[in-house]
Parts: sequence; structure tokens; C-alpha cells
Amino acid sequence: MVDTSFMEDVLFPVHISWGSVGGPDWLAEIVETGADEERNTPWSAPLRTYDARYGVRTHDELYEILSLYHVAMGRLRGFRLKDWTDYRSAAPLSAPTPTDQAIGTGDGATDAFQLVKTYDVTGHTFVRTIVKPVAGSVRVAVDGAEKTLATHFTVDTSTGVVTFTGGNIPTAGQAVTAGFAFDVPVRFDCKMDQVAVRGPIGDIPSIFLKEVRKP
Repeated sequence: MVDTSFMEDVLFPVHISWGSVGGPDWLAEIVETGADEERNTPWSAPLRTYDARYGVRTHDELYEILSLYHVAMGRLRGFRLKDWTDYRSAAPLSAPTPTDQAIGTGDGATDAFQLVKTYDVTGHTFVRTIVKPVAGSVRVAVDGAEKTLATHFTVDTSTGVVTFTGGNIPTAGQAVTAGFAFDVPVRFDCKMDQVAVRGPIGDIPSIFLKEVRKP
């Protein structure tokens, strides 16, 4: 049977993703009716796409991508990508703190909380589910008091779920917050036979990566 599992331990080369371009986009359905227009989207979240060609500067770096393409079996298997424009619970240049993001409120029974990141512009918000936190980066607080990983809580880095250990479940009304670094789950969205290692390295075609909705 073909292995199409997500490769949790594989990170797209960060020195190449540093120079890549891309980001989120929403599917917008726009219908113009005379002087007016109607806008709608069937998506509840944006889809992120990237082009890695701009991060490739040497033949050795291109070979790194080719090697990953083989291991990922082309478009079949997903892996992690560090999006340098947005990879932390706060702004990219701000180190995560345990109170960066609200992830829930205790009720005395719920022990599991999903990591999320909320984007806010003058009171208008969008909540993004974080499913690929970076191992060792997650900090959690309950009512502002930081908790200890493994002692008070655990983190599933394949789903982004924080689970409190027995005896440490937040009580009713307690605010649960978290800070973290995270990756984007992606896969290849191109054929590598389009890339030829000949001539100037700047001549290579695009190397597209696409976010995996349910890794």
C-alpha cells in the first residue's frame, strides 16, 4: 500500500522558505449586477500557497528540493513549512509568551483545548486553527499563571491540541491562554520534471507548495 501519511518530522528547508513567496488567499465569488455587486465565499478559512523558486539560490539547494520531492512522493505526502511572514502566536519578531492567545475558558471538566491564533483589526476578528505547533515552543497559562509542560499539560504537535493532566484541569471561569511557534502543513503542487538543473539557477520554473487542509 502506498504511504500517503503526513510527514510530521519533515520541515521544508528553512533557508529556502526564507526567500519563498506566498501566503493566504480566499476564494471570492463575485457577481456584478448593473451598478452593484454581490460577494460570497464558500470557504471558512483561507488557503495558503507558496512558490519556493525564489528561495533557491544554488544547485545544491535545488537538489534538496528534489530529494524532498522523492521522499514526499510528489504530491502525495505533506510536510511542514515555516512561513516567515507569520509563524508565531504574536508578531513574527515577538517571542511567544503564555498569554498571547486565548484558547478557551475552563469549566472544571474540559481538559483539551485547541491552539488558535486570532487576528484582530479594530474589533473585527478572524480565528485561525493552529494544527502544527513547533515542538518545545508551546507555553500555556491559566488565569495568567504559566504552567509547566509535561507536569501540568501536554501538546500534540500533530494536531495542536493542548491537554491538561489529571488534577490540573482549569476550573470554571479560568482563562486558558497560550503562546507558540507554528508551521503550515503543505504538499507539493507541481511536477518536478519541470525543473531542469541546467543553465543559470535563476531560470528554474516555479516550485509550487499548497496548504494541506486536513493533514
